Amino acid sequence: MAKRDYYEVLGVSRGASADEIKKGYRTKAKELHPDRNADNPNAESQFKEANEAYDVLKDAEKKAAYDRFGHAAFEGGIGGGGQRGGFGGGHPDMGSAFSDVFDDLFGDFMGGQRGGGGGRRAARGSDLRYNLRISLEDAFAGLQKTINVPTSVSCGSCDGSGAEGGTEPTTCPTCSGMGKVRAQQGFFTVERTCPTCSGLGQIIQNPCKTCSGAGRVEKDRALSVNIPAGVETGTRIRLAGEGEAGMRGGPSGDLYIFIEVSDHKLFERDGTNLFCRVPVSMGTAALGGSIEVPTIDGGRGRVQIPAGSQSGRQMRLRSKGMPALRGGGAGDMFIELAVETPVNLTSRQKELLREFEDLSEENNPESSSFFSSVKSFWDSMKG
Repeated sequence: MAKRDYYEVLGVSRGASADEIKKGYRTKAKELHPDRNADNPNAESQFKEANEAYDVLKDAEKKAAYDRFGHAAFEGGIGGGGQRGGFGGGHPDMGSAFSDVFDDLFGDFMGGQRGGGGGRRAARGSDLRYNLRISLEDAFAGLQKTINVPTSVSCGSCDGSGAEGGTEPTTCPTCSGMGKVRAQQGFFTVERTCPTCSGLGQIIQNPCKTCSGAGRVEKDRALSVNIPAGVETGTRIRLAGEGEAGMRGGPSGDLYIFIEVSDHKLFERDGTNLFCRVPVSMGTAALGGSIEVPTIDGGRGRVQIPAGSQSGRQMRLRSKGMPALRGGGAGDMFIELAVETPVNLTSRQKELLREFEDLSEENNPESSSFFSSVKSFWDSMKG
């Protein structure tokens, strides 16, 4: 059966760049991998076809020959030098094509990050978590706070290399500095972390006495943290590169600060809105008036109480709540009235209340009749 055009196999145009060709191959490799296509009997042959196409098109010399002669460039009679196909045989090296993008496809599962220095892997430091409790007032205004974080930092004696002063780490003889070893298992080439250097690509013959070859030491660090206005419990602040230092000069992890806002003795929070319960005298509730209430910014606001207000009635002060974390104004403050019953009355006060009650009954005969009926009922029960 005639071979398909290599550009068609990878789904790219003939004028595609090297990056576009690699991207096309990665897409096809993921799509056609036999492990993902157990029910497709053609997946393996199509996977091999994609590998063959990429092995040719990734190589500038092979690609030029293919663009000029097509598949005939690799089938003999072209190229000279007594070699079949001019490029060393009838089929490109499928294993080398796949290994070129192996790290792109599966690197995240191998651990570590590829760094400089002959391809060694520098182990990234761990991310750290710090729980920070603040008051509701601080959450309203925002604040700059210094925190002490126990963490690992780069060793000053060896500058993070892990080797004693005057010496250098040496390339791992097992993996030749790659941090991983490969083993052929049938059709596939499997990569594993190097057991000799634990994936670092280097070994230390003379470890630093301060850090014992780790390249880092334990230390408390003082960090200044900017807490923006509007944070609430569960808000997470990320400080990039402020986590644990990496092994032997590897990059540091990140520090995540989790905010917890303490309960307030007066205000309750719901998103950007605040709620508070305010006592009101019976006279003010009955006759109406105005009262002053404290606000979260430390000031005071004035609220008008309508005549005849009952306990539980809510009043609102607009824009007196919490600021939105990412802008957009502030919430409102809701005030719930709690009408107080007077206690420890003087004789004159009791007299006035009885007079008030009598007048209320005279002005509301139905109410007076009702209370009289209730009184008669309880009197009969006592008898």
